[in-house]
Amino acid sequence: MYITVTNQQANHITDSGLLENYYHDGNNEWLGILMQRYTLLLYGVCMKYLKNEEEAKDGVQQIFLKAISELQKYQVTYFKSWLYMVARNYCLMQLRDKGKTPVPVTEKMIVTAPENNEDILRHRQKDETLQVMETALEELNEDQRNCVTLFYLNKLSYNEIAGQTGYSPMQVKSHIQNGKRNLRIIIEKKLKEAKKV
Repeated sequence: MYITVTNQQANHITDSGLLENYYHDGNNEWLGILMQRYTLLLYGVCMKYLKNEEEAKDGVQQIFLKAISELQKYQVTYFKSWLYMVARNYCLMQLRDKGKTPVPVTEKMIVTAPENNEDILRHRQKDETLQVMETALEELNEDQRNCVTLFYLNKLSYNEIAGQTGYSPMQVKSHIQNGKRNLRIIIEKKLKEAKKV
C-alpha cells in the first residue's frame, strides 16, 4: 500500500532520500517529485541540443519515461548528474536519427574556424570519446559492467557495491580492474576503427 506524498511534504527530502524511499517501497510518486525538480534543467538541455521548443517539451517527457525505466533496473546515487547524462544521450540520439549529428572536423574547417576552434575541437573529441565509452560499456560482461558503472558513475565504494550486488569486496575489485582493462581495449579498438572510416 502506497502512501500519498505532497510536493510540500517532500520539499525537505534530498534527492538521495527520495531515491531511497522509491527503492524501499517502489512508489512512483517519489520519482514524480524527483523529476519535477529537474523539469527546467531537462528543458534547458533539450533546447540546447534540439533548438526547437516543441521537440524540447516532448524530449522532457521521453527522458522522464526513460529515466523511470532505467531506475527500475538499477540503483543510482548521484541523480542530477545521472539524469543530465540520460538527457544528453537522448538528445544526441535524436540528432543522429535526423541526420543532424555534427559533421567531422576537416582541415578546411579548422583553418576557417573562429579563434576558439581549439575549444570546439576539444569538446567534440570529448563527446565522441564519451559516446564510444558508453557503447563499449555495453560490451563488457554483466559483472564487470555493473561494478564499473557503480564505481565510476555512481561513485560507490567497494563495500557499497558488494552490499548491492552480493559480490565479495575482492570480487568487486577484480571485476572493476578487469572491466577497466577490457574497456580500454574496446575503446582503443573503436577509436581506431572510427579513424579508418
